[in-house]
Amino acid sequence: MKIDEQHDAALAKVAEMVDDAKFAMLTTIAKDGSLQSRPMATMQLDSEGNLWFFTSLSSLKIAEAQADQHVNLSYARTDKQDYLSLSGTAELVRDKEKMHTLWSPWIKPWFPEGLDDPDLALLKVSITAAEYWDAPNSAMGRAYGLVKAIATGDKDALGEHQKLDVKGE
Repeated sequence: MKIDEQHDAALAKVAEMVDDAKFAMLTTIAKDGSLQSRPMATMQLDSEGNLWFFTSLSSLKIAEAQADQHVNLSYARTDKQDYLSLSGTAELVRDKEKMHTLWSPWIKPWFPEGLDDPDLALLKVSITAAEYWDAPNSAMGRAYGLVKAIATGDKDALGEHQKLDVKGE
């Protein structure tokens, strides 16, 4: 995965958490209005706050994202108790040069023909808002925070929670 330098403090925090988690659950809106989620491997967070994923043109997620571009990506590191929720807009991209830049042998099982696979495409998600929950780094710190919160009611010791305005829609 490639994480570009972020020039915005909010995106820098997002980049740190995305780099740590690597895999997201992408949620789209189905025709019947229900929410559909599936795992996606993050290939890049570019310097403009766009996340890039390889996808299949024929997948249901593409049809859903084209019908309603509003999507959500959620990242989790349960071992660290760190969570990230990103709202954004999805766009289908068929740029061969960009695909070549992001290609990894790890993608080949899904696209055996490689970059020449006619079903291969990119999904670009432009982040519009972010919310995160970031617990203390050590298990001892998390345990201390929990004990303090139980004893005093002070939930601040459990970690940091922030809503970030990344880009206005």
